[in-house]
Amino acid sequence: MNNTIFVLIDVQERLANVIDQNEAIIRETHRLISGLKTLEIPILWLEQYPKGLGPTCEPLKSELMGYCEPIEKREFSGYLQPAFVEALEKSGRKRVIVAGMESHVCVYQTVKDLLKEGYRVEIVADCIGSRTVENRKIGIKKMMALGAQVTSVETLLFELLETSLHPKFREISNLIK
Repeated sequence: MNNTIFVLIDVQERLANVIDQNEAIIRETHRLISGLKTLEIPILWLEQYPKGLGPTCEPLKSELMGYCEPIEKREFSGYLQPAFVEALEKSGRKRVIVAGMESHVCVYQTVKDLLKEGYRVEIVADCIGSRTVENRKIGIKKMMALGAQVTSVETLLFELLETSLHPKFREISNLIK
């Protein structure tokens, strides 16, 4: 757990409105963020050109405010944004959990670069979307082919706990229900 950091990529209003199953993705991402905050996992939050795509969707934005600040980018890969790389390196963490939009563009390109730089990457499948089901599948397949692992919100949160004796077990268990 001490080696883990979460990266949220571009879950923004104008983009999310056209994403397949956007309500479910936002709901699961909110649950994930709440659980990660409970476990005190650091979060890096990326926004692709917020002037054009709008701010991060509610309730995610409200959940993130005060915990971390968004990093604006214009590049598809977050790793091409110096502020992101600096924050990631400063964390000293090598296991990167990733969620966001779109699977086959910004999520894929960020994951590709993270893997190339030696990070262990896990994508949270129920928190990743694209405008079409096919593009979502393509993005996930490409990331897996490069070596990214796939997980889900529930699997990840219980994996981070490791045991029902963890002091935050009850909070995480209630979040999952």
